[in-house]
Parts: sequence; structure tokens; C-alpha cells
Amino acid sequence: QVQLVESGGGLVQTGGSLRLSCAASGRSFSDYNIGWFRQGPGKEREFVAAMNWDAIKILYADNVKGRFTISRDNTKNWVWLQMDSLTPEDTAIYYCGRSLNFAYLTTRATDFASWGQGTQVTVSS
Repeated sequence: QVQLVESGGGLVQTGGSLRLSCAASGRSFSDYNIGWFRQGPGKEREFVAAMNWDAIKILYADNVKGRFTISRDNTKNWVWLQMDSLTPEDTAIYYCGRSLNFAYLTTRATDFASWGQGTQVTVSS
């Protein structure tokens, strides 16, 4: 069973950058596709980025493409989300999750599990 813990959130001004980290514990982390999702106040959890187990296939939400970069290190059980050119619309709690789908890299939150407690990102205007 993989457990995930997010960190790295904070308060940043528009145009700034943050790097979120997701630490994984448990066996077989390298077997899983991993995704980043976010949930703003009063909103549903939405897809941000996902990477398959060997980091070959990557998906981004259209509204973060070109600004966010997902990466992972399977030897150290870490996943990161580099976020640049942040806007107030990026304000949310950010979560990482492991995919339950080993065959395909998906973007549905219901395909992911083992969510951490999340890390708050607040972008001021």
C-alpha cells in the first residue's frame, strides 16, 4: 500500500512560482501512475497533471499546460509539481494520488486513491 504526503504549498503573488512535493511510502511506488489534482473552495477536485509509472507519458490540464511541470524520482519515491506563472485561479488545495488504473493514464479523480492531506496554494493578485 502506497501512502502519499504533499508539501510545498504557500502564499505567492501572481506570476510567482512554487514547487510542490509528494513523498511516497510503501512498496511498489514505481509501479503506479501518479497524478496531481486540486480543489478550490466550493469546487470539485479537478485534474492538474499526471505521469505514468516510468515517466514516459505525461498529461496536463489545458489551463496549466506550459506553466506546470510534473516529475518523479522512483529511486527516492518522490513526485514534484513545478508551478510557474501562477494566477489567482490556481488557488486551491493540491493533492497527489496514485492511479488505480495500471493500463492507462487517466485524468479522472475517481481513478486515483491514497490521497494525502493536501497542501494549500494561495496566489494573491
